[in-house]
Amino acid sequence: MNAIRILPESVATRIAAGEVVERPASVVRELLDNALDAEADRLELWVENGGKRRIRVRDNGVGMSRDDLLLCVERHATSKVREARDLFRISTFGFRGEALPSIGAVSKLSITTRPRGALSGNRLRMSGGKLISIEETGAPEGTTVDVESLFFNLPARRKFLRAARTEMDHILDTVFRVALAFPGILFRVVDGGRVALHLPETGDHRVRLSGLFGRRVAEDMIGVETSSSGVRVHGFLAPPEYVRSRADRMWVYVNGRNVRDRLLNKALLDGYGQRLMKGRYPQAVLFLEMDPSGVDVNVHPAKREIRFRDPGPVFDAVASAVAEGLGGEAMPLFGTMPERRGPAPFPPAEVSVPSSVGEPRKSYDVPVEVPGRVPPEGPRAEEEARLREIPRVIGQLGKTYIVCETEEGLLLVDQHAAHERVVYEKLRRSMEAHRPEVQQLLMPLELELNHRDAGAVMALQEELASLGIEIEHFGGNTFLVRAVPALLGQVDWETFLSELLPEIRMKGMSQGELLDRALKVMACHGAVRAGKHMSMQEMEGLLEELAAADLPQNCPHGRPVTKMIRYREIEKFFKRIV
Repeated sequence: MNAIRILPESVATRIAAGEVVERPASVVRELLDNALDAEADRLELWVENGGKRRIRVRDNGVGMSRDDLLLCVERHATSKVREARDLFRISTFGFRGEALPSIGAVSKLSITTRPRGALSGNRLRMSGGKLISIEETGAPEGTTVDVESLFFNLPARRKFLRAARTEMDHILDTVFRVALAFPGILFRVVDGGRVALHLPETGDHRVRLSGLFGRRVAEDMIGVETSSSGVRVHGFLAPPEYVRSRADRMWVYVNGRNVRDRLLNKALLDGYGQRLMKGRYPQAVLFLEMDPSGVDVNVHPAKREIRFRDPGPVFDAVASAVAEGLGGEAMPLFGTMPERRGPAPFPPAEVSVPSSVGEPRKSYDVPVEVPGRVPPEGPRAEEEARLREIPRVIGQLGKTYIVCETEEGLLLVDQHAAHERVVYEKLRRSMEAHRPEVQQLLMPLELELNHRDAGAVMALQEELASLGIEIEHFGGNTFLVRAVPALLGQVDWETFLSELLPEIRMKGMSQGELLDRALKVMACHGAVRAGKHMSMQEMEGLLEELAAADLPQNCPHGRPVTKMIRYREIEKFFKRIV
């Protein structure tokens, strides 16, 4: 007797259905895809018991004839693919011809449809993959698909479904992911007689964004739109202060299809760069438009995974679009001093301009505006305008935070994070110029390393020298440090090397990534520490240098540098306003 046999059609159909229909949300996704392909501009859903009892989707699309209605429930029957080469230029959301047969195989299915311009429609009924009837009936233009008793003939699969509330959440997430890409289409979801979601048609993506991300986030989102290498990227990016601990609000669309792709997520995170801490993820929605022939969507039955024919230009287009969008909309780091009503409490004072932290400061008289005075021009005017942008330092809090007064309110600056950003950018510029500033030590520093670190130093002496660290083997596990980067100053070199070595001996990273990791460690150890007292001159000098940084809002590790406590918050706390 043969061990291999051909499965009955009913069993094969149920196996295939299990790949397409995972849960009620899968049914909703497939039916919405068909409705979009049918050119509908109004989509309504009725759901009962989280979709386990019933899912009904109605659209006002082009509808189907009687013959097409009979064919649509046959496996691999589709109007979107004619020949094999069509699979490499798919521009529709459905294309396999598996959705309706798979849904019909594991439910009690009813499809009512009427083509546009026809006098009557037709209704088809099937149960467990078997056709029961097809009859002529009155119906509105478009198609209504009714799915009842999902997985009624697969009790084992039905047991794996979650609670009705959980399944409903997945359905709403699916609807919103589709609706976000099509603001011109009305979406309405009714859950057990209650309207759970109503999204009227609109021409503004932000209206749709506010429903998911919240009004405040949607209003603060930064619009971005660029084109390069045949890829158009447009969308919305939330500022870094709206980061989340999960990547559940990083939504990327390719030719209108919501996808989950590691390459695109990595490009999005790279675009945010050092604005994010490790383990934090932005809220962002990006739409990519490109030639369908450059995208393979026939990867997984769920159609959420894709492959790019040439991923490099796509990655670069997304990363650069995000970086340019965030950089172009960068907010000023500091406000200006508030205008005072009445006489100033102090006479005009000298304003000092530091050249670097801890160095002697030059003093300039800030001219007072008086009637008839001609404002200065040229470099002097630019210098005065720059000085007015630096907040007034009030003092130091806990030997860790610089307290400042700005136009908006009270500004707290983390002194370590701020100086870390300044040191990092100086190191970076020095490395890019191929001439790191090195300080020769009069007395070499002797280090006793453990066996593992000693071996790493021996193997990485050239890499360390390129970073400005000249270290010489003295015998055994003893080494002599003869030169260090000039910006690092006094650091605990044993601790510093123990953190630096793992970063530069990691495998599978590009030279640029390794250099960046090393510079972050160097900047962290070279920056002023929390708990260190700073003079007023040092604090003001640090703020001057921070204001000139390329990315002053975050330290190289993504931590925020400043925190603004606005006057309105202070006044509400003291009950001056309600």
